Amino acid sequence: MKTENKEIRSLLKEYTLDYNTATDTNHIISRLKREENDNIVIMIGAGTCGLGAGADKTINACKNYLESNKINATIIETGCIGLCSSEPLMDIIIPGKNRICFEKVTEDKVNDILNKLFNENKIESPVLGQFFTNGSEEWKGIKSINNHSFFKRQKRIVLKNCGIINPESIEEYIAHGGYKSLAKTLKEYSAVDICDIIEKSGLRGRGGGGFPTGLKWKFANAKKADQKYLICNADEGDPGAFMDRAVIEGDPNRLIEGMVIGGYAIGASKGIIYIRAEYPLAVKRLKLAIEQAKEYGFLGTNIMNSDFSFDLKIKMGAGAFVCGEETALMHSIEGKRGMPSPRPPFPTDSGLFGKPTVINNVETYSNVSEIIWHGAEWFASTGTAKSKGTKVFALSGNINNTGLVEIPMGTKIRDILFEIAGGIPNNKKFKAVQIGGPSGGCITEENLDILIDYESLIAVGAMMGSGGLVVMDEDTCMVDLAKFFMDFIQRESCGKCIPCREGTKRMLEILESITHKPNSNNEAETLMRFQGVLQLERLSKVIRETSLCGLGQTAPNPVLSTLKYFRHEYEAHIFERNCPAQVCTELRKYVIDVEKCTGCTICAKKCPTEAIIGAKKTAHFVVESKCIGCGACMENCKFNAISFN
Repeated sequence: MKTENKEIRSLLKEYTLDYNTATDTNHIISRLKREENDNIVIMIGAGTCGLGAGADKTINACKNYLESNKINATIIETGCIGLCSSEPLMDIIIPGKNRICFEKVTEDKVNDILNKLFNENKIESPVLGQFFTNGSEEWKGIKSINNHSFFKRQKRIVLKNCGIINPESIEEYIAHGGYKSLAKTLKEYSAVDICDIIEKSGLRGRGGGGFPTGLKWKFANAKKADQKYLICNADEGDPGAFMDRAVIEGDPNRLIEGMVIGGYAIGASKGIIYIRAEYPLAVKRLKLAIEQAKEYGFLGTNIMNSDFSFDLKIKMGAGAFVCGEETALMHSIEGKRGMPSPRPPFPTDSGLFGKPTVINNVETYSNVSEIIWHGAEWFASTGTAKSKGTKVFALSGNINNTGLVEIPMGTKIRDILFEIAGGIPNNKKFKAVQIGGPSGGCITEENLDILIDYESLIAVGAMMGSGGLVVMDEDTCMVDLAKFFMDFIQRESCGKCIPCREGTKRMLEILESITHKPNSNNEAETLMRFQGVLQLERLSKVIRETSLCGLGQTAPNPVLSTLKYFRHEYEAHIFERNCPAQVCTELRKYVIDVEKCTGCTICAKKCPTEAIIGAKKTAHFVVESKCIGCGACMENCKFNAISFN
């Protein structure tokens, strides 16, 4: 189905406007939802994660197979369903049968899977599961995909269409209930009504601090101004976070509909999506969705025959992490350098170009249409007393099932990691999970049973943040982890305020000094290593209390969190000059086993600092004071005579 088909477009417009009555479009809706199929449909997960796993080659292999076997079938590129560790994913719908999903379908597996399915009506591995559809015949012996451990405990609101529909077809979004909430909003509710519904639902901002969304909208609604702005913060910069990207790539119209409703609620006529330029596929699909929404009259002047007009534009950021902070983001949109400003005034009073402005992130807006359609009580029935609804998390690190999940607030972290994510690979022990990105903190074994909500995470020194969960096993050095985040924060600091600019630099220097080999001839350096931990704690307090924006105020969190739970690792680095996880290479002590050493001299030749001595055909030795821990000697030893401790 294409938007150029005027008859279908007209029928779907009518279907959307008459959302409470039956229409003669049921056959079109069924076809768009793939409940009725005339031919074979092959759907391949072609989000950024899928393409990175080789989905483009899988698509080409499918095209070649269909062409050579003269099979009439349609290939559709969908977004990410969430299970990134099983990419590339390929779903096949044969007329009259349930949609079936295959995992890890690299190009070399395509022919075998399609041959067995089309010629023998057989399904073999790698099958993930089947989607049960009303009126369709099920595949015997194949479990429902909803019974897979990764999906079983999820409640998908924001992600409900991701990986299911064609993200480049507004018609499919409409068929799955899209834009009905917008029609309901414009027909039944005033702007204040919408603010009340969102406030009663308990929806809190999903980008970091968790401020009540409805209350923010009410502040902006109450302001009198000739112009108001609604901004979507899609400048997702946390390491390990890819929620916004996946939602836009998989279901861009959900974001657009939520923003149009938000614009109506606060009285804004202009909306801006601030998105990272590093997300080219998301930008492409978002641009297409905006064009299609304008064709249908869901954007522009007098939307759905109402007196409400709303325009939406895309602004691409240049990759500065600090532009995720709302005041820096607005400066960037205005064409200025992205640097934070003190608050108050808050954006709802004086924001973009000095006008009242509301800023929320992708996930927040993507909840709005479902809340309007089902009601505030429906959304508030999920979650905890103060944290309602669901939360999308990006699971990465040392975990079996990496990807994107949406779970009800109040779920235990242990259940996410060991049931949904499948636990730690290779029978390694769990060590910690970093939650909230560079601004968050780590959660250890003792706190795994806390519930996911805003207050619980803050109580243990972490924060919800945008929703990145990076899992670490026993082989992770927590000092090195803190150094990684501090290096990231220090490089991303805008430099405007001294505590953040200089304080984070000094903290990074301390972390680097205790993870590097000490200079035994430099007494000052030795003393600095001993004083390091005390200085880290003092610096953290100053930076938190005096930095200008949220980036600086939360910058010390990864260090303070690791110090709290893994102080013994810091002490081992400082006092014993040893990295317990053997990650910090400069602290490794290389030893040559004289029984195994043949004196071949290869290790001495490969050593860049001439730290290995010994005559030919006699046992060699490592001069510790010269060794920089590069490991070149061990890599090149053919007799396994070199080890480190």
